[in-house]
Amino acid sequence: MEYSRLGSTGLQVSRICLGTMSFGNSEEWMIEIDKARRIMKRALDLGVNFFDTANVYSAGRSEEIVGELLEDHRDAVVIATKVRLSTGEGPNKEGLSRYHIMDQVKKSLSGSRQTGSISIRFTAGTIPPP
Repeated sequence: MEYSRLGSTGLQVSRICLGTMSFGNSEEWMIEIDKARRIMKRALDLGVNFFDTANVYSAGRSEEIVGELLEDHRDAVVIATKVRLSTGEGPNKEGLSRYHIMDQVKKSLSGSRQTGSISIRFTAGTIPPP
């Protein structure tokens, strides 16, 4: 596997990033942990250390799967996730307010999602003007 420096972060990431939008159960085309386990193992065996997920993929189930499957590899992988998109009803359940960002970081790191660490937090979608 070839690795590249990710911008000015200092992180070395595999040139292939495994996207996990298909991990979960909210759509018929998504796959649950049993099938995702084989994909993650193969990626790790090939040297992939960069994984992308989001708090809205299958209402957080993708983060849960990623967290569980990478539990023994946390010091060796880079996990990217996203924030901004709606996670429920109400004015503080989406956007880039400090409250929403911190709430979603907390949920990504703890509880059932247990990603344990987030290396990169992306802003999803287009940011509307103030």
